[in-house]
Amino acid sequence: MQTVLSSQLQEATHLLIENLVASEVFIHYQRAQAHLNADSEAHALLDQLSQAQADLRKKQVNGGINQAEIDALRELQQKVQCNPIIMDDAQSQQEAINFLREINDEISQLLGINFATFANHATC
Repeated sequence: MQTVLSSQLQEATHLLIENLVASEVFIHYQRAQAHLNADSEAHALLDQLSQAQADLRKKQVNGGINQAEIDALRELQQKVQCNPIIMDDAQSQQEAINFLREINDEISQLLGINFATFANHATC
């Protein structure tokens, strides 16, 4: 089943998208993503952290982990948290999520329904 939007609703949707993409929050997010993607050290740290977490989960399921492994993971987490490029990306991502939640709330108030929930069920 295909839903057809009125031309007025399509225009409003495109305008909303253009404004979202041009917003300061999304510009910051796009810049932070670009910086992260261009930084091989930041990528290596994130890869190491992801692998270390996966390894520890496996070891925990298969019989336990020792304190040295926990300490190594904590040290790696600290390095990630001290990397300004990674932290800027994480912060900008959280700001974008919060901004979208605010937009969803505004639309929900205007429509008188929970827009995000309705939109999610409409696509299933």
